[in-house]
Amino acid sequence: MNPIAFSINGFEIRWYGIIIALGVTSALILANFNCKMKRFDFEKLLDTFLIAFPFSIIGARLYYVIFQFDDYRYNLIDVFNIRQGGLAIHGGVLLGLTAAYIYTRKKKYDFLFMADIAAPSLILGQAIGRWGNFFNGEAHGGPVSYEFIQKFPLFIQKGMYIDGSYYHPTFLYESLWNICVCLVLIYLLSKTLKKGYVIFSYIGLYSLGRFFIEGLRTDSLMLGSIRVAQLVSLSGVLLSIVFFILVHKGSGEKNKENNKA
Repeated sequence: MNPIAFSINGFEIRWYGIIIALGVTSALILANFNCKMKRFDFEKLLDTFLIAFPFSIIGARLYYVIFQFDDYRYNLIDVFNIRQGGLAIHGGVLLGLTAAYIYTRKKKYDFLFMADIAAPSLILGQAIGRWGNFFNGEAHGGPVSYEFIQKFPLFIQKGMYIDGSYYHPTFLYESLWNICVCLVLIYLLSKTLKKGYVIFSYIGLYSLGRFFIEGLRTDSLMLGSIRVAQLVSLSGVLLSIVFFILVHKGSGEKNKENNKA
């Protein structure tokens, strides 16, 4: 799979960048739709995005470089070269949400409400962004037989034929999982639920799928013998479970008080 889409005066435009741009554009279109559904000012969400997005890119790159520092130790300038990949979604989400939280606090916006609206867009952007990994020939799993890979479309077979072997298209597994999660989040957003339900559903559902898919990958960032993405994903699942337990516990106590009254 050729990672270069075309060249302009010798400057290569890579599919990775095009796919990321497509993911961002699609995410913003969906966010606009969801803002209308929830009767929220899209301009406020867009302003928050413009603040958070650069930080999410920085976070994604820093996260990756920290765990792969030996690859950059003797050529630090390559730290700034993201055209060939090397962005870790967990780092992007963590720093991006942190920047959004600080900005919304300063502006006195309702962070949880805005995060709920943004959650389907986040996962949609991730679903599309995974195809950038496909064109870069990265984020795939271990070797598989031709009998296995032939069940996929021909262009997937060709893309996953690397150095004489076929590999698990784990980018595809995650992309499809993310699309399913996106649909679930849009449905949840359309309901009248407590603030935080959608964003914590995003954290839990994405983390659940990522935990299992990460186990198939061959390029995982490692902390000793532990796959970092699996560790973070497990933390995400537990965090979402704790949130829902606390919310339902609070609702139960409130109902008891109302019944006494």
